[in-house]
Amino acid sequence: MFKTILIIILSVSFFGILFFILVRNALKRKLDILIEEEKKRKSDNLD
Repeated sequence: MFKTILIIILSVSFFGILFFILVRNALKRKLDILIEEEKKRKSDNLD
C-alpha cells in the first residue's frame, strides 16, 4: 500500500514538474518574440 502511494506521488510530481518546465519555456519564448516585435515597432517609428 505504501509503495503504491509513493509511486503515484512521485509520478504525479515528475509529470507536474515536466509540464511546468515546458509551459514556462513556451511562455518565455513567446514573451521574447513579443519584446522583439515591440522593439522593432519602436525603432520603425523613430525613423
